[in-house]
Amino acid sequence: MNAPALPSSSLYLGIDTGGTYTDAILWSEAAGVVAKAKSLTTRHDLAVGIEGAVGSVLGETGVAPEAIKLVSMSTTLATNALVEGQGGRVALVMIGFEEDDLQRDGLSSALGPDPVVFCPGGHDVHGEPRELSLEALEAALPSLAGTVSGVAVAAYFAVRNPEHEIAARDLIRERTGLPVTCSHELSSRLGGPRRALTTLLNARLISMIDRLVAATQGFLARRGIVAPLMVVRGDGALVTADFALQRPIETILSGPAASLVGARHLTGLDNAVVSDIGGTTTDVAVLDRGRLRLDPDGATVGGMRTMVEAVAMRTYGLGGDSEVALKEHSLVSGIVLGPRRLVPLALAGRQHGEAISKVLHRQALNPVSSRLDGRFAIRTGLPERLAAGLSPTETRLFAEISDVPAPLDDLLVSTSRLATLNRLVARGLVHIIGFTPSDAAHVLGRQANWDVSVARLGAGLLARRRDGQGRLVARDAESFCELVLEAVTRRSAEVMLETVFAEDGLDGGVSVANPLVQRAVTLTGGMAQLAIVLDRPVIGLGASAHLHYAGLPRLIGNSCVVAEHADVANALGAVVGQVCMSAEARVSQPEIGLFRLNAGELLQDFDTEEEALAAAEIHIRAVAAELAERAGTDQARVEIARDIRVATIENERSFVEAFIVATATGRPRVAS
Repeated sequence: MNAPALPSSSLYLGIDTGGTYTDAILWSEAAGVVAKAKSLTTRHDLAVGIEGAVGSVLGETGVAPEAIKLVSMSTTLATNALVEGQGGRVALVMIGFEEDDLQRDGLSSALGPDPVVFCPGGHDVHGEPRELSLEALEAALPSLAGTVSGVAVAAYFAVRNPEHEIAARDLIRERTGLPVTCSHELSSRLGGPRRALTTLLNARLISMIDRLVAATQGFLARRGIVAPLMVVRGDGALVTADFALQRPIETILSGPAASLVGARHLTGLDNAVVSDIGGTTTDVAVLDRGRLRLDPDGATVGGMRTMVEAVAMRTYGLGGDSEVALKEHSLVSGIVLGPRRLVPLALAGRQHGEAISKVLHRQALNPVSSRLDGRFAIRTGLPERLAAGLSPTETRLFAEISDVPAPLDDLLVSTSRLATLNRLVARGLVHIIGFTPSDAAHVLGRQANWDVSVARLGAGLLARRRDGQGRLVARDAESFCELVLEAVTRRSAEVMLETVFAEDGLDGGVSVANPLVQRAVTLTGGMAQLAIVLDRPVIGLGASAHLHYAGLPRLIGNSCVVAEHADVANALGAVVGQVCMSAEARVSQPEIGLFRLNAGELLQDFDTEEEALAAAEIHIRAVAAELAERAGTDQARVEIARDIRVATIENERSFVEAFIVATATGRPRVAS
């Protein structure tokens, strides 16, 4: 077969590393998508999945390495990690905070069993210091050095003066060499506990994003591709890979943001609901007048509200690889989907053969069904060093799990072991294998990537389960699979409606749970027939969008557009975006006649408001331009926005504070 004719213009390579698949495209401004391919994401060694996808598009086109002028990637790995509660073990250093502060903004829940160190210090609202003592941190460092993968540092009012965070950061790096994230580096907004939460999550994601960038850079080097490597941030902007490594938290919603950029590029629609269903999550956002709306309160992922500026998108644990479970102790059988991702039985059957099928046949012959039927545990393949800090019970169970699937009915000899297993899954050390919507699609002949026979065995085990009234869940494997796919479509409609209700100022979750809305979504009528009509179409994205969204129009009252190349919209969005960096300065008046400029590590006083504002604009313009250059553009355009707040007291103008924001944008630099 002859290779396709290549355009004469420069080629861009787009990569999207998702929870299940890694996508790759070759794109040019003249010809659009030249080639595309998919490969399974290999979480233990991301280079394998990247090699599979990118190798396919390069092999299909026969393109010379020097023809590729830019490489850009998006990823859902960070998003998936937060949704699934995964990430490295890190330490949190809180300077000037009290233990009660851990109970705010979900910080304690996010921290979990990871260590925290409290130190006296911090600053007041004007940047004046309290007395700093790092004795507690010094005492803890020897034990932390070998048991955590990174450290997060958050100090009281660090956005007004970061010197105490810097002192702690320098001490940690000097004594341990561990990567350190400081809260002032990520956000200039007030709200200490939420800033600490954002910093904690950033530190937890560093090792994951580091592995992704290293795997991509290694592949490019082996292929002789010498081109800038960019990463999509959660606001849809591009930054260099080195920049992303310092602030991996900004890559949460990277994949979803890229999909929005790709969706508009593919369809030309300015007003739409964009829904991207992947293996692990469904991401839903609204395109309004052609613009990506940013969440003013910070991105929420996995139930945690961060200070990361990102697209206003809702992420749900719903995808082709979502866990399929049954309502326990219910009088009426019902299917529960996600939020946890499982390795599909069909995929595990293809990879491990008899180790899966033999167990499923044994369980099918057992006259008594179990909720552990069709479930296995297997190591993810992460390096042993990332298992540091396991408890004795976790260590024992982890030792019993290998790279050969172990059936849970053998492994979980006591109820307490289930909680231990879940902790190993949360650490990213173990995968659970089980039945998913992907398996259902295989059984019904709507997908044919993996082992159909194993998927059918798994479906049969679930179909023979009984509800609280002793009735079978389904009459056979096929009918059970129909129920699963119907549940995915129905749940997809629910998450879209939850998003648009929230956009309309309602409580999305409560609104969707309303019996009248449920009657419309489930198409169960009474004397009053109900329907819901969206005011704009849905753009369906993802490899399985054509399957799961085929039945959407009757549930949402509008059309669903699944465009050509919708399966690689994320990778496309990664190469058609631009660099965009912002920086902010604040001018306050701590006392009459004194005007103080705060901008990152800069703290400077002036005698007049005009001097302070002029200095702030000059400084912040330079900061934004320098950030944009570091982020990967040589042609940044800088725009300035002022927000000056004053009060009128006895007909006299009184300055309160001012915020000056500089935004620098430009296309990424390409290889010459």
